[in-house]
Amino acid sequence: MGGIIVIGLVFMVIGMFVQWRLKSKFTEYSQIGLMNGLSGAEIADKMLRDNGIYDVRITQVDGQLTDHYNPAEKTVNLSYDVFNGRSVAAAAVAAHEVGHAVQHATAYGALKMRSAMVPAVNVAANLMNYANMFLFMGFGYSMLQGSSFGGIILMVIVAANVVLAGFALLTLPVEFDASKRALAWVEQRGVVNRNEHDMAKDALKWAALTYVVAAAGAMANLLYYASLLLGRRSND
Repeated sequence: MGGIIVIGLVFMVIGMFVQWRLKSKFTEYSQIGLMNGLSGAEIADKMLRDNGIYDVRITQVDGQLTDHYNPAEKTVNLSYDVFNGRSVAAAAVAAHEVGHAVQHATAYGALKMRSAMVPAVNVAANLMNYANMFLFMGFGYSMLQGSSFGGIILMVIVAANVVLAGFALLTLPVEFDASKRALAWVEQRGVVNRNEHDMAKDALKWAALTYVVAAAGAMANLLYYASLLLGRRSND
């Protein structure tokens, strides 16, 4: 039990640091206005049209760094600061989210696979919630090693973590590709100058690192539970 707690604490601390850096970078670059004066919403609209996409809506959502693309509703959802902002940070985030819309429109393989995994991920997440309640309500990790029922629970946990880790790993190329598309477009269309491009790239780098940490944490969880399962079988 101590092993999974240590893993959780390590990746929680790393995740908090990356999130702090991302927020500080966003705050810093939000203070730097674009030379062209375009807002995030205007940049998103321009990038959509440049890519021949006319069936995606741009909406404003509450919160900070809550920006996302919804493939089911075909909406690019931008937070207030990005939707209305005329800064380097707003340009980077808006273009990144439209990058996902471009992926959707062009049937980008990794995005299709990731979307197809969503139902399985929901089931796996629910299974892990139930498993964690079961383990922390007094049954303990020793039961996973000592009883046949514990072995079944452990196999379910490993299977759930295979799905969660696979989804986290598949998210990486989706996010990296969206940023690559965004940075290429803002440079080609002259939306940013060289200095602004470098700052936008830096902001998106820290955003991508949040997904790297999540994927590493998911893999660490999978390896931990898999080692318990393998250890149990070697002792049978």
